[in-house]
Amino acid sequence: MDFNRISFRVRYAETDQMGVVYHGNYAQYLEMGRIEWLRDMGISYKKMEESGIMLPVVSLSLNFKKSATYDDLITVETRLKKMPLVKIEFDYMIYNDLNEILAEANTVLAFIDMKKNKPVRCPDYILEKLKT
Repeated sequence: MDFNRISFRVRYAETDQMGVVYHGNYAQYLEMGRIEWLRDMGISYKKMEESGIMLPVVSLSLNFKKSATYDDLITVETRLKKMPLVKIEFDYMIYNDLNEILAEANTVLAFIDMKKNKPVRCPDYILEKLKT
């Protein structure tokens, strides 16, 4: 179970009056990490949705250690916690360019059949990609 890293600069619009990244933006950073992790595994979230499966977040946990500010170069490290069944779980570490931990996070997402709006097992093609 591999991990992925993405890096990007904090944009001005992501900060509050104090120049600190607004806490609500971290959920978007985690999503960016997840999408890139899936892409690196050869899994297209867009194609998954087109095939009728969506992955809503059912749990999100964030533990802030240090503030990120405007123009900081931050890195989101995304790691699959365990093989998915009906849910898929990720752990994250967010670092600044000094390699200081800004936040630790965890998300749990459920595989949902979009037509029936019911949970389903992780698609076989995803499990196959994760085993390689």
